[in-house]
Amino acid sequence: MKKAIALSFALLMTAGALAGCNTMDGAGQDVERGGEAVQDAAN
Repeated sequence: MKKAIALSFALLMTAGALAGCNTMDGAGQDVERGGEAVQDAAN
């Protein structure tokens, strides 16, 4: 189960990077959203 969560997080991070985060602020927001999605999936 932990591998699935880690893979989901990695995919979300990759998708966020490919979507064009041009600033560190934008990247931080994407990381936060990705973390929230992983937490929601774990619950």
